[in-house]
Amino acid sequence: MSLRSAVLVAGFVVAALNLRPAIAGVSPLLDEIMDDVGLSPAGGGAITTVMVICLGVFGPVAPLLARRIGLDRTLLAGLLVIAAGVALRGLDGAPMLYLGSALAATAIAAMNVAMPAVVKQHFPSRINLMTGVYVAAVVAGAATASAVMIPVEHATGYGWRGVSALLAVPALLAALLWLPQALAKQAGPQNGPRPIGMVLRSRVTWYVTALMGLQSLTFYVVLAWLPTIFLDHGLPADQAGYLLSLTNLVQVAASLAVPVLAGRRASQVPYVVGAGVLTVIGYLGVLLAPLTVPWLWMIVLGIGQGASFALALLIIALRPADPATVTALSAVAQSVGYVIAALGPMLFGLLREVSGGWSVPLIAVLGVLMVQILAGWFAGRPATLGKANL
Repeated sequence: MSLRSAVLVAGFVVAALNLRPAIAGVSPLLDEIMDDVGLSPAGGGAITTVMVICLGVFGPVAPLLARRIGLDRTLLAGLLVIAAGVALRGLDGAPMLYLGSALAATAIAAMNVAMPAVVKQHFPSRINLMTGVYVAAVVAGAATASAVMIPVEHATGYGWRGVSALLAVPALLAALLWLPQALAKQAGPQNGPRPIGMVLRSRVTWYVTALMGLQSLTFYVVLAWLPTIFLDHGLPADQAGYLLSLTNLVQVAASLAVPVLAGRRASQVPYVVGAGVLTVIGYLGVLLAPLTVPWLWMIVLGIGQGASFALALLIIALRPADPATVTALSAVAQSVGYVIAALGPMLFGLLREVSGGWSVPLIAVLGVLMVQILAGWFAGRPATLGKANL
């Protein structure tokens, strides 16, 4: 591998590592944030909800930026804005907390949409492998953030604000590594993404969008509330954080393996359905026996959710005929999908408040998973999304 290729891969991987810490880093510190800022459970869940809403609302920014400045410069801009956002939310006051979170999430939204197209543009002959690497890096970033936030807080004595602001450092490192790609000559408008309106006419788009949104909803419920569920059942904060980290680490392995295997087949239906069933089993374990082998439930949940996320992104990269259509499909699927997902953490918190326990919200998530499996059945079937069938 040449130095140029090595820098490309390194920059791509480190950029992907930055796509979840700004969100995943909130959950282990949520109780402390709520006490410090004076938030209710619904207000605490709203931190993640605000971020996921931004992932949906601002996803269409990516095709516009990519057309004007290119995919690579869009990615660089996103990394710099993430750094600014996590630094801002470390300032005093609830408005800064929500504003900084929203700013970071807006950047992540643009990067989420751009990354599958970057895979198709820079790695056209290795889409399966690099999709797996990409998703694994995203999940690894979430797992690392979940695991280290409390230990770093204890080691530095900075408190949740200072520790949150430290997340700007890896974003700036990724920006430095990606700088050579951003400085290279960008593709002209003729190679830019097609208008999203053309993609909207395909049924494939809506199957993929439903899969993306529903699997994201169940993922962000785990990310926002899983440590709190275990805390309420008597586990210490560090152990609750480690369990969240465990399920995220398992997702790394699933994310690496599943796209390589599923991408070899014309149909991804068996993999999508199997991933959904495993996610159901993991949630059932948390519902029925949260303190009985919780590590097992986290492993099963991690395999299911990691595979579901990887498959959704793999399908986004495989179905379109070219990188331009990938960007358009990615914008629709991730924008609408994350708006759906944004309801998860907030409604989960509201159901917790209304019911006074965790059973009702967990049963509601199991219902969502049934619909996710059905959507995955249709999204996983062979199809080509391109100019001929838009």
